[in-house]
Amino acid sequence: MSDGPPSQLPFADHFSAIAAAYAAARPTYPPALFAWLAELAPARRRAWDCAAGNGQASLPLAEHFAEVVATDASRAQLARMPPHGRVRRYASMAHASALRDASSELITVAQALHWLSRPAFWAEARRVLVDGGVVAVWCYGIQRIVDAPEADRLVGHFYHDVVGPYWAPERRLVESGYDALELPFDEQRPPAFQMFRDWRLPEFLAYLRTWSATHRFVTERGVDPVLELEAALAPRWGAGIRRVQWPLSLRVGVSR
Repeated sequence: MSDGPPSQLPFADHFSAIAAAYAAARPTYPPALFAWLAELAPARRRAWDCAAGNGQASLPLAEHFAEVVATDASRAQLARMPPHGRVRRYASMAHASALRDASSELITVAQALHWLSRPAFWAEARRVLVDGGVVAVWCYGIQRIVDAPEADRLVGHFYHDVVGPYWAPERRLVESGYDALELPFDEQRPPAFQMFRDWRLPEFLAYLRTWSATHRFVTERGVDPVLELEAALAPRWGAGIRRVQWPLSLRVGVSR
């Protein structure tokens, strides 16, 4: 099989319509995560970042691998990825990457495995990985506003009660930290990684608007629920910077 983009197939698209906001407002992953994955991989010739979105994992991986192939079913998301000389991107479904057999030392899926057809993806990952290659999947759940507990309580209410009915069922997999997901590889125990951002209130509100549940609320009801939350948060957040922290849940396996 040649390395090239396959034809597009339909998929459940939760983010193309907000691709620009997603690229601007989502938190980033800790550099130590990518350094550790590169050390674990048997070589650093190629990494495949599946469901790459706007490249939040693809670009850091390019600091460690000679080539990164970034694929996503959403062309709109890929279009928001900044260019990089070692990153090759194209639209494809997760189970049909068009990569050659045994061609990648590392496969990553960041904050997206819950959207994929997992049995089909696992089969594709096994085909594409070299012997001893690594597959790493991770997600981050609901955030905590570290130094503003009352603001944190309001956001929890927003998450569960305001936009809660608009989360897709797959969100439950994220809330469990992928603990219940099958991983049909030789599982490795990863170290703990910290994920946080120091944000002012407008930055945090922009992030809330990238939630798939918030977008679905706006689409179905025609109003922005973040506006009411903003009025309640503003006096509790203040004009300064607050630390926002997310639990980063990582599952890692090796192909044998």
